[in-house]
Amino acid sequence: MLGSYRAELLKLRKRSAVWVLFGAGLVLSLIFGYLLPYLGYVTGDDNPQTNGVPRAEVLRGVLPERVMDNTIGGFPVFAGALALVLGAIVVGGEYTWGTLKTILTQRPGRGTLLGGQLLGLLTMLAVWVLGIFAACALCSIGIAAAENAPMDWPSAGALLKGLGGGWLVLSSWCLAGALLAVAFRNVALPIGLGVVWILGIETLLAGVVNSLLPDLHVLSDALPGTNAGALVFSVTGMSSADAPPGVRDAVSGDRALLTVLGYAAVFVVLAVVTTRRRDVS
Repeated sequence: MLGSYRAELLKLRKRSAVWVLFGAGLVLSLIFGYLLPYLGYVTGDDNPQTNGVPRAEVLRGVLPERVMDNTIGGFPVFAGALALVLGAIVVGGEYTWGTLKTILTQRPGRGTLLGGQLLGLLTMLAVWVLGIFAACALCSIGIAAAENAPMDWPSAGALLKGLGGGWLVLSSWCLAGALLAVAFRNVALPIGLGVVWILGIETLLAGVVNSLLPDLHVLSDALPGTNAGALVFSVTGMSSADAPPGVRDAVSGDRALLTVLGYAAVFVVLAVVTTRRRDVS
C-alpha cells in the first residue's frame, strides 16, 4: 500500500482539480469569514446586515480569537461539498479514464490500491485544512493590526481540536464521494447526487422535521450533515447566533464525533467491499 500511497500523492500534487477545489474553499472561507464581516464593520450603521449588532462585536468576529470559527465554520456544507467532489474525481476518474484496469495489472490488489487512494485523499485534506487556517490567521492578524485590536489567540489545545474536527468533517464527506464513485463507476453522477444531498436534501429534511414533524428529530439528528455541523459547533464553541449555515448544536459534541467517525468507517468498508466484489469495467 505504501507504493500506491506515494503514487497517489504524486498524482494529487500534479492534478489541477485538487488545487482549484482548494482555492474555491479558501476563497469562500475568506469572503464569508473576513471580507463581508469586515465590510460590515467599516460601513457600520449604513449596512443593514449589521443593524442592531454592536460594531465591537462585529470586529471581534474577525480577530485572532475567532480564527477557528472562520476556518472551519464552512466545512459542514460548502467546503464539505468540495471535499466530496474531490473524492469522486480522484476515485471515479480511474473508472472514467479506463486506467484502473491498467493499474491493477501492474501488481497492487484492489483493496491495496483503494487504500492508497483514500490515504492520499486524507493527507491532501490535511493540507487543505492547514492552508485555510494559515490564510485565515494572516487575515486576522492584518485586521487586528489595522484596527489596533488585541491579538488574543485560542489555546494550542483548542486549535488542535478545531483543526482535527474540521479535518474529520472534510474526510467524512470526501469518503462519501469516493464511495459514490465506486458504486457508480464514474464521476458525474456521484458529484451530482452528493452535492444535491449536502446543499439541498439534508437542509430540506431538517426544515421539514423542525416545522412539521418534530417527532422525527431522531431521524434528522442521525444524518451526516447534522452531525458534521454539531461537531464543528462543539469544537469551536461559537454561539448559535453567530453560527454559519449547517452549524448548530443539534446533538452533543461526543455524539457528533462518534457519528461522524461511524459514517467514515462505513463509507470505507462499503467502498472496499464494493471494489473487491464488482467488475471494474
